[in-house]
Amino acid sequence: MADDLDAIRAQRMAQLQSQYGGGGGGGNAAEKQKAQEDQMRQQEEMKHAILSQVLDQQARARLNTLKISKPEKAAVFENMVLRMAQTGQLRGKLDDAQFVSILESVNAQMPQSKSTVKYDRRRAAIDSDDDDDYGC
Repeated sequence: MADDLDAIRAQRMAQLQSQYGGGGGGGNAAEKQKAQEDQMRQQEEMKHAILSQVLDQQARARLNTLKISKPEKAAVFENMVLRMAQTGQLRGKLDDAQFVSILESVNAQMPQSKSTVKYDRRRAAIDSDDDDDYGC
C-alpha cells in the first residue's frame, strides 16, 4: 500500500512540475480551463483509488450513503482518511467499526448547527373563514 501511495505521489509531482515548471507563456483561457478540469479529474481518480485501497466494502458503502446525505461531512471524512493513509497511520483496511469511530471524531470537530422553528400563533389565529361563524 505504501508503494502505491509513493507511486501516486511521484505521478502527482511530475504532473505539477510539467504544469508549472515547463509551462511557457500565456495560453488560451479554454486550454487553461481544460487543463484545470483534467487536473481535478485526476485528483478525484487518485482519491478514489486510495479510498478503495483503504476502506473495505461496508465502509465504502457507508461513505457513499454519507455523501448523499451530508456531502460536506463526507468530504471532511475523506480528507481525514486520505491524510491518515498518506502519513501511515492506517494499517490495513478500515472496517465499519473503525469508520464509525473516525466519523465520530469528525462529528466532534464539525460545528453543530441547531435549527429552530418559530411558530407565530397570532397569524395562525387570524382566519378569514372564522369571521362568518358567530356562534349560530
